[in-house]
Amino acid sequence: MAKPYYDHAIPHIRAIDFNLKERLDLLQYLDHHSITQVLAVTGDLPQDMNRNVYPTTSIDFIRKIKQESPHIKVFSAIDPYRNNFKMEYEYIGRKLDAGADGFFTQPFFDLRLMEVYSELLHNVEVFWGVSPVISPKSRNYWETKNHAIFPRDFQPTMEWNIEFAKNVTAFSRATNSNMYVMPIRVDLKAYLEGIFQEGSQSVQEDEEMRLAGKTLL
Repeated sequence: MAKPYYDHAIPHIRAIDFNLKERLDLLQYLDHHSITQVLAVTGDLPQDMNRNVYPTTSIDFIRKIKQESPHIKVFSAIDPYRNNFKMEYEYIGRKLDAGADGFFTQPFFDLRLMEVYSELLHNVEVFWGVSPVISPKSRNYWETKNHAIFPRDFQPTMEWNIEFAKNVTAFSRATNSNMYVMPIRVDLKAYLEGIFQEGSQSVQEDEEMRLAGKTLL
């Protein structure tokens, strides 16, 4: 559905939905639709278990895709909150060994934590995630469900989140990396216009950056 409108489409695919002992028809489907990039994650188990899932990890899935379709660019996930630095860095290394070409991160809320991961991943393609948190309930969700870390100056306001996203945009440009936006339950127009149409960068410059592939929405 996205391909007629965007040059790049990167579907988010869950490893546990695929039995690697069977033929992986997914690869033919991707080729048929000219999709050359995917984001492979393990995936969460469904709560009701009414559909089939398999003990396939993201590492298994990455290796299978790269073995059978090496032309497909495979991104995987980085979650800075699930482990300590050493454990997550080792997990990243195993994904790279399996053939991962780059990573999308869970949303960050603190630029300092992002800078640490940027140093660890200085030669790896990374899409830094940002997501607005504009209510105490939303913050509580991120802290209890995903164990996210918020800085002391965090405010659950549109203004704080726009300013943080603009800082991540600048960071991505400075480090020649990428970013993506996960605008959950927010006024999309106000949020994106606040990020990309205000400040020192002109709208034309932001459009040029988008076309260059440095910012992914």
